[in-house]
Amino acid sequence: MPVPHDEGLVSRSLLRDNAYRAIRDAIVDGTLAPGERLNDGDLVKWLGVSRTPVREALMRLEQAGLVQTKPGRYTIVSPLDVRAIRAAQAVTGAMHELAIREAVPNLCDGELTAMRAANARFADALHRNDVDAALAADDDFHDVPATASANDALRAVLEQYTPVLRRVERLRFASLSGRGSVAQHDRIIERCAAGDIEGAVAAVRVNWQTLLPLLETLTP
Repeated sequence: MPVPHDEGLVSRSLLRDNAYRAIRDAIVDGTLAPGERLNDGDLVKWLGVSRTPVREALMRLEQAGLVQTKPGRYTIVSPLDVRAIRAAQAVTGAMHELAIREAVPNLCDGELTAMRAANARFADALHRNDVDAALAADDDFHDVPATASANDALRAVLEQYTPVLRRVERLRFASLSGRGSVAQHDRIIERCAAGDIEGAVAAVRVNWQTLLPLLETLTP
């Protein structure tokens, strides 16, 4: 199993969460490819932790739909499953609509400024064809209203299902099809600044539905 060469990546604190995030990110960015077999020993060596946090991380990744396990036989990176991605898109989109609905009445100038700054970084990353930076900036943008909503249940759902979408969104932001998101973000900010809850919700819905055409190109 090919894994990154930088061993000892995970610190001794919060081993379970750190192992989960490290493996999750390697799956999302394609370092660990769909269908790749995951070997506990290789992951232990790469992350510099014991088998326990690795196995706990794999169980959590299986619940998120990023890993598939056949007890006693194999653990693999989940292939891209169009039905699972569609389901994740529907749930994630609905959660972001709820986040903006709950956040708009309470958004302050500082949070609107943070959204504008994140969108500027997003636009710059797309211009430079830096997909990793684009995804990070997009996360920062949407995280502002999600945090402002102060809804822990909502954030837990997003934590579980957003990585499923990110595997596909890398394809979108690597092509011209992702460039329209900058203007969509601007529309969201404009409606938030105006205190227009329904307008902001509609703008968020449009933004998250732009992923649907890309799903049509994936093999079921």
